[in-house]
Amino acid sequence: MFYHVKELQFNARVSKPDPRFARLLLEQFGGANGELKAAMQYFTQAFSCKLPFPDKYDLLMDVATEEFSHLEIVGATIQMLLTGVNGELKQAAEQDDISTLLDGKAAKDDYIHEAMINPHFYALTAGGPAVTDSNGIPWTGAYVNANGDPTVDMRSNMAAESRAKIVYEYLMKYTDDPYVKETLTFLMTREIAHFQMFEAALATIQPNFPPGILQGDPRHSNVYYNMSDGVPVRGPWNEGISSQLAEEWQYIANPIDRVRETEGLTDLSPEGTTRTLDDVAKKDRKLSEQRSEEINNATVGAKQWSTYNYH
Repeated sequence: MFYHVKELQFNARVSKPDPRFARLLLEQFGGANGELKAAMQYFTQAFSCKLPFPDKYDLLMDVATEEFSHLEIVGATIQMLLTGVNGELKQAAEQDDISTLLDGKAAKDDYIHEAMINPHFYALTAGGPAVTDSNGIPWTGAYVNANGDPTVDMRSNMAAESRAKIVYEYLMKYTDDPYVKETLTFLMTREIAHFQMFEAALATIQPNFPPGILQGDPRHSNVYYNMSDGVPVRGPWNEGISSQLAEEWQYIANPIDRVRETEGLTDLSPEGTTRTLDDVAKKDRKLSEQRSEEINNATVGAKQWSTYNYH
């Protein structure tokens, strides 16, 4: 059950109209990294967590609901940035009002140019928020990542929050309005908070690396192929001990020779690791049984989604 509270979560304000920035801000309304995408992603992911991982369900639904609140903040800000524009567009019989509003003919010409770039925003919706990005590309469910495994989904969410944060950073470079910057700073900061929430939730799932269940082939898990010509570049991603599996990186300076010598990487043994193929097979079976049991135990018998214990 959703219950709409009319007050915004954050007191969004603007100093003056700014149709150009309103259009840019559409990126966080209906864009690939915007608030609607985040809300729908976490909302969708939550369903598979409801029974086996109710704590993750609660987290995802709470954050999804907050993202809908942020969508409302973005939409309200866009509408305030268009103060006057919508009404003047309705004055179909008057030709000069929009020019006056936009400070003369030059501004009007710029406005028309903007309208040609994104007709949905200016011409078709009369300047109200639309479920598109800043270029008028409609929002799509293809933006949503939901894989049914919390070790995968939490990582997707950390990446989503990172992308949303950097978009807000970029947007702040295009407005001088202190009130708008204040709102964008709030929204950007909540991305930081959400990142930490998902990171903490991921840490409660053990083991959680590699993502999913299957552990991977130890013959290939710590091998780096030098696929570039020129002076080799070394770093912690291809030398020393790997960050998660704690295996020694194997640097292959000439991948072509390695592939030919090993019959297409089939005739080789694990190097730089104590894991064997048998070890991995045993762990795959054990973790598969564990995760399957977690889900099956939570889904046996008749089910009721909600409980009403408030009488």
